[in-house]
Amino acid sequence: MKGRLTIDLGGLPEGGKGFSGELPKAIFDLPEGDAQALGPLQYELWAQRFGSELLLTGSLSAPFEFTCVRTLHPFVQTIRLDAAAMAIEIGSEGEIDATEILREEVLLAFPVDPRCEDGDEPETCEIDPRYLAVDKPWEDGLPTPPRAGGDDRWSALDNLKDLKDPP
Repeated sequence: MKGRLTIDLGGLPEGGKGFSGELPKAIFDLPEGDAQALGPLQYELWAQRFGSELLLTGSLSAPFEFTCVRTLHPFVQTIRLDAAAMAIEIGSEGEIDATEILREEVLLAFPVDPRCEDGDEPETCEIDPRYLAVDKPWEDGLPTPPRAGGDDRWSALDNLKDLKDPP
């Protein structure tokens, strides 16, 4: 099947076999508004069977467009896994589709807080001071957050601090 990495267990030598190539970016199928794949998933793997598991070791890489958590600007970062190791449970002889496990391995390597300073072409990653509106004058044109005492919905919680359980 085109666009998938399938491994024929019947034709896999006992010492293992190397696989290299690329899978289309469509395998990532990420929701809109999330990071997006910009290119194919490239792989160089060694597959070897150990009992009831197929072990895949090698390298994976794929470029993605992330949004910086500080500047809110898009940037490109290639996710590279040079020492990837994945195990797939196998039941019987036949073909194993390893595409999904490769996809998951790359997605697990996504940065938690993507920053443009970590991109393929690092950029200065600073928060625009206009968005630090805590103590800014109103002339900046940005909304000012509520001041203390301006929101009474939470004042009921302040009254609870004096309550104590009877001894």
